[in-house]
Amino acid sequence: MLAARRTHSFTESVIREMTRIANQHEAVDLAQGFPDFPMPEPMKEAACAAIHGNINQYAVTWGSSALRIAIAEKYRRWYGMEVDHDREVTVTCGATEAMAAVFLALLDPGDEVIVLEPYYENYGPDAILAGAIPTFVPLERPHWTLDLDRLKKAFTKRTKAIILNTPHNPTGRVFTRAEMTAIAELCVRHDVWVITDEIYEHIRYAGEHHVMATWPEMRRRTITISGLSKTFSCTGWRLGYAIAPEAQTAAIRKVHDFLTVGAPAPLQAAGAVGMHFDPDYYNHLALDYRSRRTVLCDALTDAGFTFTQPEGAYYVLADFSGLSDMDDTKFARWMCEEVGVASVPGSSFYHDKSLGRTMVRFAFCKKYETLKRAADRLATVRATV
Repeated sequence: MLAARRTHSFTESVIREMTRIANQHEAVDLAQGFPDFPMPEPMKEAACAAIHGNINQYAVTWGSSALRIAIAEKYRRWYGMEVDHDREVTVTCGATEAMAAVFLALLDPGDEVIVLEPYYENYGPDAILAGAIPTFVPLERPHWTLDLDRLKKAFTKRTKAIILNTPHNPTGRVFTRAEMTAIAELCVRHDVWVITDEIYEHIRYAGEHHVMATWPEMRRRTITISGLSKTFSCTGWRLGYAIAPEAQTAAIRKVHDFLTVGAPAPLQAAGAVGMHFDPDYYNHLALDYRSRRTVLCDALTDAGFTFTQPEGAYYVLADFSGLSDMDDTKFARWMCEEVGVASVPGSSFYHDKSLGRTMVRFAFCKKYETLKRAADRLATVRATV
């Protein structure tokens, strides 16, 4: 018997596939966005203490009160946003599950959801699993700007939501206040949800992080999604969350309950510790990633790639057309096998695959020695291609 039709229109994760290929060829893995350096010691100690303190059974399905209170306090402290931890916060198994739960809770079959491309590869499948119809609006190269006229035309009577990811994966773009305002005005006019992905909110090198839920009239029509994976270098912990108005939170919690029941209890206890870190931690995080960005960007420039320097997140979406006429999939595999550096084919971030055929994405959330080893190998690209 065949699998359900809904699974036919998307593939397994290309990002995770490239990590498997990297392991096969002993390549430096700059494909998948996980750090290869340790997470903060206080959080590790808190997790161990929680485990030894017998916090090993189910937490409240929608998240321990300690973590939900810490999340609400963080949004008050950082963004001046009042959040009711009892009625508006749902802790999930990563921001990825939060996004899936929100789609399933808010979108009906036939609803349209606007996705800016290039996009993180989960958004399209999430829409399809919910029976919704993704509508794609490309960002404009080379600086990945938003074409407002094109965006306006994407709104129809069936549009139910738009996905907004800033800082942006895979381009590193940080959307401006003017762009956020334009999106908010369109959503108010058409009565549309904004579902945000703010997982890289503290990894920025230019611009500010703007929280859409703080815009006039947007608190009641915004679902804010973020998590701890990137900020605290703990991608394997799978701790994410969704902040939404009370009625929508009730629906999200029901879906979340039947998807995963709940996130790991001892890790939630440790997550609450991390959410209380002072501003110095976040400032150091951004400065440290800025230095890592320099190492990779210099190596890519020397190797002959062209790109717009990322303003946030920890990726570079680079064009290799000056080096090779291979398509992105072949080039990424060739890089992995012959150069020893793994990347992600650019087409995996596009609905229209032709838009990404000359690009690959590199991640720089790695140790300096890892990035320097990758740089040494990238220096051989021109001679090898």
